[in-house]
Amino acid sequence: MSASIETLLEEISGVEDPIEELQCLKTALLSIPVSALRDFISGHRFDVIFSLLNSNDREQVELCVDILERILMACSPVHVAQNYRARLQAGLTHPNNTVKILALTQVGRMVEHPDAVTEILNNHDILQTVIHSIAEENMTVAKQAIQSLSKLSHSKPGLDKLFKSDLLKALKDVMATSDIIRYRIYELVVGISSMSPISLGYCANSGLLSQLLEELTGDDVLIRATSIEMVTTVAHTQHGRQYLAQQGIMDKISNMIKGAETDPLSSLYLPGLVKFFGNLAIMDSPQQVCESYPVFQNKVFEMAMDADPVMVGVALDTLGLLGSTVEGKQVLQKTGDRFNAVLVRISQLASAGATELRVRSLEAVSQLLTLQPEQQTEDLLALSESWFRLLSKQPVDMIRNISTQPFPELHCGALRVFTAIGTQPWGQRLMIGSPGFMEFILDRSTGQSKEAKDAKFELVGSLLSSSTAAEILGTQNYISLKAYLKEGPYYVSAVAAVGTEGAD
Repeated sequence: MSASIETLLEEISGVEDPIEELQCLKTALLSIPVSALRDFISGHRFDVIFSLLNSNDREQVELCVDILERILMACSPVHVAQNYRARLQAGLTHPNNTVKILALTQVGRMVEHPDAVTEILNNHDILQTVIHSIAEENMTVAKQAIQSLSKLSHSKPGLDKLFKSDLLKALKDVMATSDIIRYRIYELVVGISSMSPISLGYCANSGLLSQLLEELTGDDVLIRATSIEMVTTVAHTQHGRQYLAQQGIMDKISNMIKGAETDPLSSLYLPGLVKFFGNLAIMDSPQQVCESYPVFQNKVFEMAMDADPVMVGVALDTLGLLGSTVEGKQVLQKTGDRFNAVLVRISQLASAGATELRVRSLEAVSQLLTLQPEQQTEDLLALSESWFRLLSKQPVDMIRNISTQPFPELHCGALRVFTAIGTQPWGQRLMIGSPGFMEFILDRSTGQSKEAKDAKFELVGSLLSSSTAAEILGTQNYISLKAYLKEGPYYVSAVAAVGTEGAD
């Protein structure tokens, strides 16, 4: 096969229109395992393929890209850096985006390799061109450039090169192109700052992080909304949260929530502010966040009662997030009637809201009601039961009615609520006390999608995982559930299949 590849390379260099030969070469290369290609490639150069990239013929260029992609992936990053660095540098400014992506992908491979990265660090022009690629109109090209620079920042020499040389000026120059490009650079900086406290130090010292934080209180509300998303990403790491606290950002965002009441455009950025504290509460402590920033919890309750579906949706997601932890459940319970009123509202939305809000309501309810076996203390079981009973006079029937409606996402959402209470003794008692409920669970004809079958199987599993299930549900039901679990989620009864054939 290597002989035929050599022959094809010779033929390609000798014809004017090499499309057919390129197609044959591509097929030949794809038929050889990458491991077998390595030995052949190390003794050959493929300059003829690189030279054919300089064409206006789109098909020719894309065939060359496919061939080079195969060849370069078979090479070690060091071999690529030593033999094709100049060719790839030219590819970074090629008019065809697929060539740019090929070049950027290879740069990403090289900067990840401890030996090959030296070749790139010593080539200032390549890195400068990669930085300018962030401003490309094509989003895939820009993303690939961001990814390559992120990989470069995994090492101290890479961080030094990016933030302690005139490449930092190049970053800032590219930022000035437009709002969109500025936020791409922020995306890069936020990603790098998340890697470690040391990398955050580089980003902070560059002035780019503090510039992002200043955007929070800028005049443009859309920019404010985008910046809060970026700042929330910074808060995903402990060292990021410490940095934000040192900069007084938590207090600033708390004040922004207060100020939003008098801002007619606050609906554009308020959801982001609430999401920030919701994420903070889960990563740190729901009690600490809600006590330190009471405006956050109050705003979530307000939003749950709002008429604006965007505000309601964010409130539902945040309440579900808070209520997914024991500490969060206890914080919500302490608010007494305020949270009870919110639960009634969630129940109304689950029963009669817009489909998307119904799904999010059911998700919030299942998170609020879930208790792991080790969390099932007398107090917490009493709390989850009282919340479930607030949903309706007949909450089991209410959730079951939702599950029978012809929307797969509602069907699965309702089953997840039953899965949440299925491990708890009071939930099992309510289920067995609802006429026809066990037949509903064991009936495989309801919910025919894969998601529905998986959700039903999870419900059966949750019931059987409880030590009280056999006693509360009864021996016969317990045996039937065990059989269901053993058969798996996609079991089809042979008797049912024969009956169907007979009917035909």
